[in-house]
Amino acid sequence: MIGCFDYTVILTYLSMISATTGIMLCLNDIGHPYLGMFFLMFCGLCDAFDGKVARTKKDRTDMMKKFGIQIDSLSDLAAFGILPACIGIAMLRSSIEFSIFPNFKFLHLADKSAIIKVVLTAIAVLYALAAMIRLAYFNVIEEERQKTEEGANKTYIGLPVTSSALVFPTILLLHIFFNANLTILYFIFLGFLGFLFVSKIQIKKPELKGILIMIAIGLIEAGALLYVFIVMKKQ
Repeated sequence: MIGCFDYTVILTYLSMISATTGIMLCLNDIGHPYLGMFFLMFCGLCDAFDGKVARTKKDRTDMMKKFGIQIDSLSDLAAFGILPACIGIAMLRSSIEFSIFPNFKFLHLADKSAIIKVVLTAIAVLYALAAMIRLAYFNVIEEERQKTEEGANKTYIGLPVTSSALVFPTILLLHIFFNANLTILYFIFLGFLGFLFVSKIQIKKPELKGILIMIAIGLIEAGALLYVFIVMKKQ
């Protein structure tokens, strides 16, 4: 078989599987946005460690390194570009009855004008496009940098797409605990983050301590969502 199948790519493959599953769940008849959010956070967890795991293998060939870079960006596009957009679309389709989920408020798209439907859908599409552009640009810049430098890059140009794994779950948690209709806010952040993806802002790459803090935040968010389903649903 073509490709690589050693331990260095397992987390990237798991992230892709998680992203694809989340996308499919968001777009089918049980497409509740909370389902997609769990898969988004799992993708973020995989991404936090995939590079470090890959670099533990000292005898990687150039082909293996380049393959790892390519599949990482491709899975990131699905996980942090397409999946958040699909979660937004699931929020717009939430007028469907979901008996197994708490009855929180969403924007009922069927009650809105065609212009609003087109605008919100366009924001989701442009967000995914911005994520693709940012990832492709990163690949080109990283390939050029590795010709003259060794080790991992210390700064990012543009906001990393992986930030969506923390931003969007936070919005859904606000939506849950304040029981407010934050659908429009979600799409505002889709547009804002999409702009930051392709901006020229420079962000220092987090070290291990920063990564652990972000993981802790993600675990807290996941625990809060589980609380909603296990405890609040019984009330």
